[in-house]
Amino acid sequence: MSKKPIVYAFIDSQNLNLGVRELGWKIDQARFRKYLTDKYNVERAYIFIGFLPENVRLYASLQAAGFVCIFRPTLVYKDGTTKGNCDAELVLQAMIDFDEYDAALIVSGYGDFQCLAKYLHEQNKLGRLLIPNRNKFSGLLKFDFLKPYHRFVNDLQKKIEYLPKKKNPRKD
Repeated sequence: MSKKPIVYAFIDSQNLNLGVRELGWKIDQARFRKYLTDKYNVERAYIFIGFLPENVRLYASLQAAGFVCIFRPTLVYKDGTTKGNCDAELVLQAMIDFDEYDAALIVSGYGDFQCLAKYLHEQNKLGRLLIPNRNKFSGLLKFDFLKPYHRFVNDLQKKIEYLPKKKNPRKD
């Protein structure tokens, strides 16, 4: 009897959430975490996210769902946009944990992760590239050697979409 491979997920939170919002829906984080466990046997799921004090409830809910949050300080630009660039942290964590997992699942459509995906592929440790939006992702992830790893969040809407709880109508 062979043991199941140990799989870690490395999730670019901003790319995931912006990609899905462009599709017109939101992710239910608890359902997404369960999906990662059930489908890919993800033992540890890191989510890389910029830290804003007003989002502490979000971070608590992510942790309650089973994600390991890796925070990055954020910058607020003159135009009011906020950026918490977590790319280096994601790559660094994947390398820190390299000997602990058998396969890595990268959740992002951002081209800066192509070098990590290539290295993991060469080491036989790339499990999947879960790309948020099949219609909008970096050409750097479209090389032939990466195509077999592609999976798309577009295809998961019915499984992981956030659906607000319906309130019971008031009975008079």
